[in-house]
Amino acid sequence: MTTEGAAGAKTSLKLGCIADDFTGATDLANNLVRAGMRVVQTIGVPEQALTTPDDAVVVALKSRTLPPQQAVAQSLAALHWLKAQGAQQIYFKYCSTFDSVYTGEARGNIGPVTEALMDALGVDFTVATPAFPDNQRSVFKGHLFVGDVLLAESGMRNHPLTPMTDSNLVRVMQAQCQRKVGLLDYSVVAQGEAAIAQGVQQLRAQGVGIAIVDALSNADLLVLGRALASLPLLTAGSGLAIGLPANFLVQPSAFASTLPAAQGFTAVLSGSCSVATNAQVRHFIDAGLAAFAIDPLELAGGANLVKQALDWASERLGRQPVLLYSTADATAVKAAQARLGVQAAGELVEQAIARIAKGLVERGVGQLIVAGGETSGACVQALGIDRMQVGMQVAPGVPWCHAVTGLDRRPLHLLLKSGNFGAPDIFSRAFDLLS
Repeated sequence: MTTEGAAGAKTSLKLGCIADDFTGATDLANNLVRAGMRVVQTIGVPEQALTTPDDAVVVALKSRTLPPQQAVAQSLAALHWLKAQGAQQIYFKYCSTFDSVYTGEARGNIGPVTEALMDALGVDFTVATPAFPDNQRSVFKGHLFVGDVLLAESGMRNHPLTPMTDSNLVRVMQAQCQRKVGLLDYSVVAQGEAAIAQGVQQLRAQGVGIAIVDALSNADLLVLGRALASLPLLTAGSGLAIGLPANFLVQPSAFASTLPAAQGFTAVLSGSCSVATNAQVRHFIDAGLAAFAIDPLELAGGANLVKQALDWASERLGRQPVLLYSTADATAVKAAQARLGVQAAGELVEQAIARIAKGLVERGVGQLIVAGGETSGACVQALGIDRMQVGMQVAPGVPWCHAVTGLDRRPLHLLLKSGNFGAPDIFSRAFDLLS
């Protein structure tokens, strides 16, 4: 199906996606590419109409930690652009740990954004499920599990910006919403498409506007994808995306993940302080590879760590990958936040790493890994990237992408990794897949 997009441009856009951070956007795009869709990811809401024949567009926002009113405004702007391009279905993507801003009176922005999108689209029902079994995220009886433990017992309870202390998603979502939140539980999902359709009708009859949906496996997500094909709006982590391309008669294809040949030096920037990223930093250092630590307290004290980091990297680029990181354990993070404030500490490090990213690319880095959602957003913006073609998967939810930077139109292969994703060896192994 081809429709008229903005300014009369022809577009075959099937799925229009809104992601609340940059790594989450590539996570979603990765699952769509694996299922055969040709996907472009934009950085923010584009100013121009879509001109390429892509199956899906993922608009990457940096809204996860924004107050609800700001997150809603950005998400609605993305929605209006996607609809203008002819998107047939809308997908609001949040993290598989269901976290968003939690400060002051704000109890998260996932609910407010969902309801604003529903109002704008004129729909009375949608679903919400962060299930992503490939990355050990499952939902059972409305409770989110990370591996074998409840969300509130995982490392997310100590997240520096968006701590999650409640695993009951119905309760979490209801605290953010005006509409009634219900549950489509596993006893229904396990019975297949017809039972799911009936369950949706029963929930609607009970006045439920948003249903948390259980899912334990990819098979569950594939069934849900078919059963929910007619909903104008879906909200989920990236997992549900695996079941959607087939609804548009798209089949898996190697062409969908093809990127230009890689070139340039290799580097890793890490701002995430998740348990997984701490393990990845340790693995890199234990392997004897070069690493430079960025201390937020030194930054706050006036140390020119950006120059020091770039001088250090310049002497080592071209041999093996180099790592520049602010990653630290929960105790160190809390100590820095106590001294500097939560928001100030985060922004200080993000901006320093973003400046380092720009300097590295200017020095010939053409293959760059960035760990952490907020860090990735800052780096992409500093590099002047407005869109990326999404390519091969390195780990579940983690693909290589290709972009042209705003720095003299330099090409760059870029991997944006959510803090919680990837095996311990991902920082070194990822580059092998491009060679």
